[in-house]
Amino acid sequence: MAEAKFDIGQVVRHRMFDYRGVVFDVDPVYSGTDDWYRQVALSRPPKNAPWYHVMVHDALHTTYVAERNLEPEPEPGQIAHPDLGRHFSAFDGVRYLRDVRSN
Repeated sequence: MAEAKFDIGQVVRHRMFDYRGVVFDVDPVYSGTDDWYRQVALSRPPKNAPWYHVMVHDALHTTYVAERNLEPEPEPGQIAHPDLGRHFSAFDGVRYLRDVRSN
């Protein structure tokens, strides 16, 4: 199992579809269904490498993306997505930060 290249809160760009987004969850390997993979993952990225849940900038949806299809955003500015506040508390100029609460 490969170590994830991108972190939660990191702003990324999709290599093929050229959209920006922020990683809000990481799966160490593909965790979707075989049907979804056959219908959506047309470039057949490896299932045994990390996959990322990404909030898409200026959109209402999220995507599930194989690591090989992402790259770091060279100028990681803020993104606009309605679910940002559910996952992150702030943007530090480079990445989104989670709200860390202690008991």
